[in-house]
Amino acid sequence: MQYKITRNVGSFDRHSASKPSSSRGGYKGSRPASSGGSRGFGSRGPGRGGNRFTSKRIDVSRYISKPVDGPIVEAPAYVHTNTFEDFKVLPGLKRNIIAKGYKFPTPIQDESIPHILEGKDIVGIANTGTGKTAAFLIPLINKVLMGKREQVLIVAPTRELALQINDELAGFAKDLRMHSVTCVGGMPIGRQLAGLRYHNEFIIGTPGRIKDLIERKALDLSGFKTVVLDEADRMLDMGFINDMKLLMSKMSKENRQTLFFSATLSPEIDRLIKDFLTDPVRVSVKTQDTAKNIEQDIVRVKEGWTKIDTLADLLKTEGFAKVLVFGQTKHGVEKLSDVLLKRGFKSVSIHGNKNQSQRQRALDDFKANRVNIMVATDVAARGLDINDISHVINYELPTTHEDYIHRIGRTGRGNKKGKAFTFVE
Repeated sequence: MQYKITRNVGSFDRHSASKPSSSRGGYKGSRPASSGGSRGFGSRGPGRGGNRFTSKRIDVSRYISKPVDGPIVEAPAYVHTNTFEDFKVLPGLKRNIIAKGYKFPTPIQDESIPHILEGKDIVGIANTGTGKTAAFLIPLINKVLMGKREQVLIVAPTRELALQINDELAGFAKDLRMHSVTCVGGMPIGRQLAGLRYHNEFIIGTPGRIKDLIERKALDLSGFKTVVLDEADRMLDMGFINDMKLLMSKMSKENRQTLFFSATLSPEIDRLIKDFLTDPVRVSVKTQDTAKNIEQDIVRVKEGWTKIDTLADLLKTEGFAKVLVFGQTKHGVEKLSDVLLKRGFKSVSIHGNKNQSQRQRALDDFKANRVNIMVATDVAARGLDINDISHVINYELPTTHEDYIHRIGRTGRGNKKGKAFTFVE
């Protein structure tokens, strides 16, 4: 689509490194293993064979953390080098920035924007939710305004993140006579093909769909000299490495500016940086992996109980107001959400087998509190801005500890407290 940018669980067994909190009030389960609807949802979990990582030895201490009693102590305030008024961007863009209420940049914005404005390659290492989208959009909009028919490619791991980036772009580029196309799977390709017939300053999409459009000869990247690889570590985890290399090979190599953002810096990511970037400026504002204000604990299923019964009993506990439940497979997530619905819970699911309108409707219902439980694959672990999630439940273990960090980072955002529980065997 083209846009004019206009316990001991017979109950709940919480094993922790310290004495279980008395706040549970002696919480006891009431649903035996023989209860209806639980067949196929025992301790192995939903989907084909349940949790495929249970054969590995699990260091459960990695899923346990008790916040310190008392108020959350904020880190020392970041000392800004700039204000948004200081950045050397054109008046129309600056007007839109101020209209959005931006005054002081976040650390990643403060330290990245001046370098990007100078045309330098950037490696930005930053946690989710640190404002990195504005860190690259603001200087790139200015670059387009200065460079006439300059075109920018922004690549993101998920369709939700790509659409979110486009929404932010629309706000910053209001009335600046720019156009964009979002090229993502799960949405009609016909609209995207139609949008690509026109000149678009920004192409925002996922690697697979962009590759498809290139192969259809609907998208020619040879004239593009600016690219953003957002959440590159997630794209690597999702198996997009060859697609990423293909896209980069199709772009101009002369005077190309590459902006590379990642939450982690693994050896694989470091190799990509060496392949894709030229003498990059490295900006790292990454804080601790998990917030001190997230209480983390584990859940075990007691003999005679099933995993789904344990989850259902847990969700009935007072305080579970807005809950994000993570599974591993698309089929398992859909099945688990259906079972919760049959048991009377207000639940939706989000995973890769749903088209974009279905996924967006589920997100909208969850954000607006029309439902209070969302069951998701790791598509929801990054890039999604959802307020006031009270609990994250890892019904099935994440593939990596980095995925765990991003999952539980959906709760306890800002100065709020959150809780994360992980089912282990």
